[in-house]
Amino acid sequence: MKTRVFGALLLGVILSVSGLASAQTPIKVKAGMVAAIDQLGLPIALEKGFFEQQGLDVTIVRPYPTGVDALNALQAGESDLVQVGVPMIGAVLRGMDLVAVGNYTGNAAKLGSDATMALIAGGNSGIVKGDLKSLKGKKIAASFGTINHLYILALLEKAGLTPNDVTLVNTPPPDMTVALLSKGIDAFSGWDPWPIVALKDVPGAVEIMRGGDVISAVGYNVGLRSWVEKNGATVEKYLAALSEADQWMRANPKLAAQVATRWIPGLKLEVAEAAMQFNVQQSDRRLSANSYRGMWNAEDRLNRLGFIKGTFDVNKHFEPKYILKLMKEQPKLFADLPAIPAKEAIGPGFVFKP
Repeated sequence: MKTRVFGALLLGVILSVSGLASAQTPIKVKAGMVAAIDQLGLPIALEKGFFEQQGLDVTIVRPYPTGVDALNALQAGESDLVQVGVPMIGAVLRGMDLVAVGNYTGNAAKLGSDATMALIAGGNSGIVKGDLKSLKGKKIAASFGTINHLYILALLEKAGLTPNDVTLVNTPPPDMTVALLSKGIDAFSGWDPWPIVALKDVPGAVEIMRGGDVISAVGYNVGLRSWVEKNGATVEKYLAALSEADQWMRANPKLAAQVATRWIPGLKLEVAEAAMQFNVQQSDRRLSANSYRGMWNAEDRLNRLGFIKGTFDVNKHFEPKYILKLMKEQPKLFADLPAIPAKEAIGPGFVFKP
C-alpha cells in the first residue's frame, strides 16, 4: 500500500516538475534587423533582458545592409520577424504576403518624421546648403527601393526637380562614404549613422539637409501573414519587450549609443551618440492613421515617378490589433511620447482612405 502511495506521489511530483519546465520553456523567435541606428530597439530588448522577461528566446539575425536583404532572409526562413520600411512595398508587389504589426521608427502623433535621414555632399560638389535646386545635374547615391531612396526623391520634388534632373546611383549605405571620399559621387542620401560618419571622415563634407519632415519614416515590424496569424501571443510579447526597450532608449540615449557600437560594425561611440539625438525623436512603436498614410504616400510617390508598377491597398498589409492591445493594457510604456491626436487614432475595424 505504502509503495503504491509513494509511487503516486512520485509520479505527481514528476508531472508537476515536467509541467513547470514546460511552462518556463522560452518561445524561440528569430528576428532580423538592418545596420541602422533607428533599428536599435531590437538589440536593446535583447541585451536588457526585456525579451527574457516576456518568456521569449530571441536570436537576432546578423544586421543586414538594407531592408531588401532583410526581407530576402525572411522569405528564405532565416528570420520570423524583421524591421523594414520602404522595401516592404516592393516585396508586397512581388507577391510576398506581409503584414506590419507595429512601427520600429516613426511618429504616430504626426505624419512627417525623418530626423534620422540626411543628404550629405562633397565640399567641392557645387551643391549649396539650403539650396536644393543646386542638386540639378549631380550624381547622387541612394539604395534603390529603401527609405533613403524615398528621401532623395522627396527632396527633388521639394526643389521642383525630377529624378531625370540628376543621376541616381544605386549604392549600399556602408559604401556611400567611400564613394563620396573618392569623388565617385557628388552626394548621398542616407540614414544614420552613415551621414554622421561621412561628416567626420570626408574632408569638406557638408550636410545639405537633415530631416525636414518631407517624408514619413516608414519603418515597421513585419512578418509573413501565415506566421503572424499562428503566433499572435508571441507577437504581443515581442512588441511589449520592444516598447519597453524603446522607452529605456529614450530615457538613456548615451547608454543606448553604447549598445549601438556592439551591433553596427565599425561604429564609433561618438558617432553613435551624435546619431542617438535624432533617433530618440522617432522611436515610437505605436500605430496610427499616420502609419498607414506614410506607407500610402511612399508607394504613391514611387509609383508616380515610375520606380514601381502599380500600388496596393495598405489596409490589407497592417495588423494593428497586437499593438493596440498593448497600448490599451500597458499605456505606461508610451507615457513619455506625444499623445496621438484623436483624428489620427485607430481602433478595431479601422480602414484608411487616401
